[in-house]
Amino acid sequence: MLLTACAPGLSKPERSDAMEDALYGATEDHGRMIPAVPEAALGDRNRRQEVDYWTDEAPGTIIVDPFSRFLYLVLENDRAMRYGVAVGEQGRSFSGEATIPFKREWPRWTPTPNMLKRDPDLYEPYRRGMEGGLKNPLGARALYLFRGGRDTLYRIHGTNNPFSIGKAVSSGCIRLFNQDIVDLHERVRAGARVRVLTEAESGKGTVPPIAKPASN
Repeated sequence: MLLTACAPGLSKPERSDAMEDALYGATEDHGRMIPAVPEAALGDRNRRQEVDYWTDEAPGTIIVDPFSRFLYLVLENDRAMRYGVAVGEQGRSFSGEATIPFKREWPRWTPTPNMLKRDPDLYEPYRRGMEGGLKNPLGARALYLFRGGRDTLYRIHGTNNPFSIGKAVSSGCIRLFNQDIVDLHERVRAGARVRVLTEAESGKGTVPPIAKPASN
């Protein structure tokens, strides 16, 4: 069903080259060098940034908006950390609530039976799995989503294709820049709650709620 590899009105924050290097420059991670994200892949929308976000969800909750292609990590005081994401067909077919019982650094990836059937020449060499690394489609980290104690096969993960971020892609779940999935992985705790919005809910949380009129 799913693959394992799977805000208007905001002012543009001032950024320096040093800040960009800290966020998206090349970085060493457990003996692997994660390449810098090309400037052309970043754009203004895809940069990780703290934004206004209005929700009743508790801080630490992840909210995925597959149709706006943003992921929000809820913070306190009507704020959230926003990440640009790429969304595959499987990512657009999943909605509702889940939890993250565990997460992995440099995860192993195995193609699904559907992938093997669709393109055996491409995926057959990896039938028994691919070890974690820079060529692995899950990237540097993966968060595994479960519902009712069962694996949904839905993943939030890194990518070896930074130019896909901010776009709808043909396959996979929810992917982030490797630098961003490392950041998210460090912030999120096992057991964290996840909510994936439907198309009708897209954009929810990005507009302040209408204030109720004062009673006489």
